[in-house]
Amino acid sequence: MNDKFYITTPIYYANAAPHIGHAYTTVAADTAARFSRLEGKKTFMLTGMDEHGAKIQEKADSEGKTPQELVNSVADDFRSLWSELGIDYDNFIRTTDVAHKETVQKTLQHLYDEGMIYKGEYEGLYCVGCEQYLNESDLIDGKCPDHDREPEVMSEESYMLKMGEKQKELIEKIESNEIEIVPERYKNEILSFLKEQKLKDLSISRKNVSWGIALPFDESHTAYVWFDAFLNYLTGLGWNGNPQNTPGFWPADTHLIGKDILRVHATIWPIMLMHLGIELPKKIFTHGHILSGGKKMSKTLGNVIGIDEMMAQFGKDGTRYLLLSAGTFSEDVDLTMERMTEKYNNDLANGLGNLVSRVVKLSEDLDLNESIREAIEEPAKVRQQCKTDVLRDTMEKMEFSKSLESIWGIVRDSNKKIEDTKPWELKKTDQDKFEAVMGGLILDLFRVSQLLIPFIPETAEKIKKALETKERVILFERIK
Repeated sequence: MNDKFYITTPIYYANAAPHIGHAYTTVAADTAARFSRLEGKKTFMLTGMDEHGAKIQEKADSEGKTPQELVNSVADDFRSLWSELGIDYDNFIRTTDVAHKETVQKTLQHLYDEGMIYKGEYEGLYCVGCEQYLNESDLIDGKCPDHDREPEVMSEESYMLKMGEKQKELIEKIESNEIEIVPERYKNEILSFLKEQKLKDLSISRKNVSWGIALPFDESHTAYVWFDAFLNYLTGLGWNGNPQNTPGFWPADTHLIGKDILRVHATIWPIMLMHLGIELPKKIFTHGHILSGGKKMSKTLGNVIGIDEMMAQFGKDGTRYLLLSAGTFSEDVDLTMERMTEKYNNDLANGLGNLVSRVVKLSEDLDLNESIREAIEEPAKVRQQCKTDVLRDTMEKMEFSKSLESIWGIVRDSNKKIEDTKPWELKKTDQDKFEAVMGGLILDLFRVSQLLIPFIPETAEKIKKALETKERVILFERIK
């Protein structure tokens, strides 16, 4: 078994406060990282902020701020939300960090010296919202499908990164799964794109965008925001720009991304690494989007669900649970506040919360036998079970809802066992059987607490403490 696990989120663009989509990806990455730690792997989770580019400059100007003031404020908002959601990241990288900027410049200089970057001119359809050039085939009715606006025809002096000469090699690496793109349909989508059209050399500089990292060989140009941003996956580990000396956690085991940024991750990023002679990431996992009422969230439609609204209604662990159990992570999922309230009540308040309350109450006068005490005092024994549990299989596939369903199978079975055996009656009529039933329930509930650590860690700790102290605790209250 691989003894290390390095997972990344995208670095989020610092032009607006965090929303439910950012939370969805980050909670998922945090859960995968926590499970990896539970299995004893050396684990590193990276998240952070993408803080350069024209959109940042425009937003700052509109608010009467400097770009740095704007990104500082937005970064604080993200950090605050991650704290509220219990995100246990190992580094929060910002592309305005001095060390990151210096390494980007070293990388640009290296590629320029090697002849992989050259001065030229680029003309194409440029979407300001995407901050990238689009192909005609990307447009719907002549507009960018993500921003519903026509791209601008731009022609400008630019420094170009050679792309086409690595196209055949990239196809081979994707086909062989040297860089694995999952789910499979996204691998097929990228391969189809690469086989149908020749990659154009990439414009990696802008002459008319001042808010960015200056090219070391031509300070009248700043680095293209995607070139700058991609290198975070290395600089976030402390990489100093030497291609011969990559950090120990590299390559990334999983880049976790939304489907809207798949193409750049599957083309520009691996080709940058191939030019540098650096090993490719092992996997790009592409997840779906969050819909509401079957439609894309929109203020016009009035179906936007705010992450702050979820936190106020369901709390930290309730929000984590509802995001992770929403549906198949690799597909679009559909959320409404009404359905989430119903699920919260059924699964958390009436299901898990009720089970914990009854087990703790029924066992308050019980003298725990030695085997039960050992399990609670030595959780490593229970953690060992995780390695052969169905969770390991589903977690490797990022099937969070299936993982939770398997845990809730134990919860439902335990609640049914209480209904079937009626331990409150056994306590009066058959003490030995009562202790045997309660011992099984306590061990099952303790196992549930251990398996829940990656998903709802605060609740998992509360359950363990309640079993140790026999102090009654209300985990989740029913929402009317």
